[in-house]
Amino acid sequence: MLASSYTHNLIECGLDEAGRGCLCGPVVAAGVVLPKNFTHKILRDSKQLSAKERNELAEEIKEKAIEWTISEANATEIDTFNILNASILAMHRCVEKLQTKPELLLIDGNRFHPYNFIPYQCVVKGDDKFFSIAAASVLAKTHRDKIMKDLAEQFPMYSWEKNMGYPTQTHRQAIKDFGITIWHRKTFKGVKELVSNG
Repeated sequence: MLASSYTHNLIECGLDEAGRGCLCGPVVAAGVVLPKNFTHKILRDSKQLSAKERNELAEEIKEKAIEWTISEANATEIDTFNILNASILAMHRCVEKLQTKPELLLIDGNRFHPYNFIPYQCVVKGDDKFFSIAAASVLAKTHRDKIMKDLAEQFPMYSWEKNMGYPTQTHRQAIKDFGITIWHRKTFKGVKELVSNG
């Protein structure tokens, strides 16, 4: 089972993102502050859950969390700052929105930029070690999936409702056949070649 918290006494905010490996759309981050002794039977890394489980958990997390926030960095920001920095920017935006001031940020992964002098701890595979990071993982993933499904209605040729913007064979072929959209990340392999050739 995942750990309820990293410390016994500090207000902790778990942070995670979704969409780093996609060819299009925003990278989405979520921040979650959970009650200290929070536990859950199935909550874990969102990638290990079904879409149905994620959607049900997202509603439960929003109800039971002390506070939660969701923020984005768009494709232009990703191309400008690179995907790592854009992911961290989205996390910073999550922290900025919080009404509850966290005393420790728990970051999924091994890289982060300090924010507002708040102590932080990076945790590799943290979304399968701490409930707050797992909860952030679920909120970020479900929010981003909804964005991509909505965009798929405007751009049905890319099958974003199925691939969520990831570089599947169908998505890559559609880029070759139809070109790119304003939502595509122009610095990413599989997209930038069309930009340079255009």
